[in-house]
Amino acid sequence: MTVPGNALPFDNAPQVDMLVVAPHPDDAELGMGGAILRLKSEGFKVGVLDLTDGEPTPHGSLEIRRRETAAATEILKLDWRGNLGLPNRSLQATLEARRAVASVFRQLRPRLLFAPHWTDAHPDHTAAVELVEAARFWSKLTKTDMPGEPHHPARILYYYCTHLRLVEKPAFVLDISDVWPQKLAAIECYQSQFVVGRSTEPPTLIDRLRDYAAFWGWSIGTAFGEPFASREPLGISGLRDLV
Repeated sequence: MTVPGNALPFDNAPQVDMLVVAPHPDDAELGMGGAILRLKSEGFKVGVLDLTDGEPTPHGSLEIRRRETAAATEILKLDWRGNLGLPNRSLQATLEARRAVASVFRQLRPRLLFAPHWTDAHPDHTAAVELVEAARFWSKLTKTDMPGEPHHPARILYYYCTHLRLVEKPAFVLDISDVWPQKLAAIECYQSQFVVGRSTEPPTLIDRLRDYAAFWGWSIGTAFGEPFASREPLGISGLRDLV
């Protein structure tokens, strides 16, 4: 996507507290749908920026994926969702793409950013990490023709939505037990990705996703959990909220 002149990529987009950057529609739901629901219940404004449309896929299409994304967005109660339309399967951290992402940061002005974990087999995911980290730096620049005012998100946290069977040690695991049914419902909106054309013999892919969430819940003594990583130390003001 090209952001010409001083035009903003998304006119009249609201400011948000947290912005999840996803390589494809469905990555935010898979990696941190529970966290999004928890944040919304706590009064935070949450947005999702999908970098690509995720197509083509074996059983999807642009129209199908848009319907699925709209349905999942409604379940998550997002305050904003946008799609940059960057090329699926060949996402690259180009200067043009960096400018587009940084412009979104300057417009939405999130305090926290969420990006995919940096270790992954999917080139789009690793490119997304490079893009988010570079765009975070660029978004604070002055003396630039990028639209919007300078803004520097305080931190990037990384959600786990990888194509490798790795158990990377997280910085923390969030208890999502109370919102697991809604997270699962948001994932199941993407029938073209997780149901159609897949085996119906147990364990199905949906069964595996439940097992994965249950494993992370087990790791902190709860029913379901979502892991998050950080490249920088995390500060806390007290121990009251430790599980």
